[in-house]
Amino acid sequence: MEMEQSEREAIRDAAEEVSRQFKTLINTEDVDTVNQLQNLILGRLQDSNAVLSHFNYFSEQCFAEISGDLSKNTNLLRSMKVDLDYIFQKLRSMKAKIIATYPDAIPDPSTTQMHDQRPDLEKLQ
Repeated sequence: MEMEQSEREAIRDAAEEVSRQFKTLINTEDVDTVNQLQNLILGRLQDSNAVLSHFNYFSEQCFAEISGDLSKNTNLLRSMKVDLDYIFQKLRSMKAKIIATYPDAIPDPSTTQMHDQRPDLEKLQ
């Protein structure tokens, strides 16, 4: 028992000595400065987190308000695209029939020279 007790005391003494040696390696002012900086950073991060949480809540409300309009407009655009695809398909078909019946009615764009029909903005001034 006494050997175990003396062994425990020796371990405790060794631990205390190691602790004292570590304390001599560390500057307490530096530790305090680091601690203050960490607290400052923590405060800023908490403020940023609060701002971001508020922004997320606001964004969620705005999205809830406009999501119905967005889905309606999306469906309208899809419908318009289908309609335009149908119209262009019909136009291509009509153009093919006209070219088959009257080959000279529509000039070939590769053989005709394109003229720039945009107005000259410098002459308008």
